[in-house]
Amino acid sequence: MYKTLSLLFIIIFSFQAKLIGQQKNTYIKAGFLYDSKNNILLKNKLIQIQGTKIVAISEFKSVPKNSKVIDLTEYTVLPGLIDAHTHVLFSQEAHEDFAEHSIHTLTMESDALRALRGAKRAKSYLDEGITSIKDLGNSGLYLDVALRDAINEGTIEGPRIFASGPILAANGGQVYGVLPKHQNIIDLEYRIITSPEDGKNAVRDHVNQNVDVIKICADNIPNKTYLTIDEMKSIVNTAHSYQLKVTAHCVTNQSAWNAIEAGVDGIEHGFNLADSTLVKMAEKKIFLVPTENSKTYMHTYAKLANYNENNLGWIDGYMDRMTKRLQRAIEKGVPIVAGSDNYTDIKVSRGKSSKDMFRYYLEAGMKPLDILQSSTYISAFQLGKEHEIGAIKATANADIIAVKGDIMHDFIATIENVVFVMKDGKIYTHTTH
Repeated sequence: MYKTLSLLFIIIFSFQAKLIGQQKNTYIKAGFLYDSKNNILLKNKLIQIQGTKIVAISEFKSVPKNSKVIDLTEYTVLPGLIDAHTHVLFSQEAHEDFAEHSIHTLTMESDALRALRGAKRAKSYLDEGITSIKDLGNSGLYLDVALRDAINEGTIEGPRIFASGPILAANGGQVYGVLPKHQNIIDLEYRIITSPEDGKNAVRDHVNQNVDVIKICADNIPNKTYLTIDEMKSIVNTAHSYQLKVTAHCVTNQSAWNAIEAGVDGIEHGFNLADSTLVKMAEKKIFLVPTENSKTYMHTYAKLANYNENNLGWIDGYMDRMTKRLQRAIEKGVPIVAGSDNYTDIKVSRGKSSKDMFRYYLEAGMKPLDILQSSTYISAFQLGKEHEIGAIKATANADIIAVKGDIMHDFIATIENVVFVMKDGKIYTHTTH
């Protein structure tokens, strides 16, 4: 019996090795290549790709005859970008109330329709060179997991999705104003936690549904409930035992402090973080995803929401506070991960809307390469996937894009001018011909 199994294993292994050996190499000639780990641009590099993986990075040299060569010598070649805070299964108009629209979605929009709409939004990220996204809830009962699996099996095209499943939250989730007799509707969108032990069970449920990351609401403003430190500790400890990261939605400074005490890996939003909290995050290497938008986006949003055009002074004040918050975080050494959180329809594709975050980060004083690192290597590292995505290096997935322009001196125009997109070795966009 053992001899038969051993022989079968040898035959299968030999067959697989032969198949790998037969895979044709593709070579990309990069005029500039962004080394995301070291945060530098390298000139004239050759990327060797076999199947779905990067095999090697070398200097320009002659390639084997009859090899496929993609000439990107006139462009800057980057790892596929990562948006670390998305909600592809949810969308609302600027003028709509979040709670009312959530209830409408849950009661009057089928899961099938919601998933199909999500698939279209997901594809738009790939069009923009965003080859991976972290999808953090507001996605029904694991529709994000289903969408991820459909993309992975090739049924539809889209970015690599890291799915959280339903957000773990205190009573009411983030849907406010629901009458007591209808609170069960919220269970279709959030996993409500009632105790530390229930927190453990929630994580186990998510593990069995094959989520990639755990998302919690440390606070759920404008609802007035919040997860306790003990509940969050139970969630974090259980998640970590299954090698899952935990990231926490936080609006208030106190909720962020509590989440940090509980051992979370990241803070989403963090609009009101105090210096003492930022110091603690830096010490513990807890990442921050500052989900902000540019001034242009904010004015577009205000117009679509029918705000009074003569009463928009609050935008400047808000942008100033958020800029200072981001600068304080960077000064104190908090790892910054790029995430958009754009689920409002501003009349462009979701992927294009997502890239507005780059404009915000630049306006807030981040340097172009630092922005790129936050949307590639640092993001991948915080997911525990730095050897697979977020970097162009040997053994990584062949997620590679190219942009046209001067990345250092004309960052926004360049990052928006994507001319080449490859994910897992497959080319989705190639307009350099």
